[in-house]
Amino acid sequence: MSRHGYNEGYDGSDVYELSFGRWRAQVASATRGKRGQAFLLALVQALDAMTEKSLIKGRLQTPEGAVCALGALAKYKGIDVSDVDTDDHDSLGATFNVASQLAQEVMYENDDGPGGVTGEIRWQRVRDWAVRQLTAATLLDLQEATS
Repeated sequence: MSRHGYNEGYDGSDVYELSFGRWRAQVASATRGKRGQAFLLALVQALDAMTEKSLIKGRLQTPEGAVCALGALAKYKGIDVSDVDTDDHDSLGATFNVASQLAQEVMYENDDGPGGVTGEIRWQRVRDWAVRQLTAATLLDLQEATS
């Protein structure tokens, strides 16, 4: 299983369908909320601030300084993630002050989302995804911050 915790466990049962539906609702709620929007805005700003627009997968950071999306956010905010266990989703969410489901969603988009063949393509895809998650009001905040 990947660090985001998602799996290919669909078994065709109603229980799975209900569980999956609840999970997607939790992700949507976390994304729309005040903390989620602040998190996503900071994520876009962190990605934009990167000098090398490239993301790694499978790890928050490397000793050489390469980062995934969450690693970029940590670096941008000055959060030490050297001891963070990405498999401990509750702790990971607490590290970024966001629901664990949203942190997992970002890891999924970074690591296994469609079209992430190179680090540069992954960076663009994750940034595009994050911008699509922003509400109109948060998009205005982003535009004001960049102008």
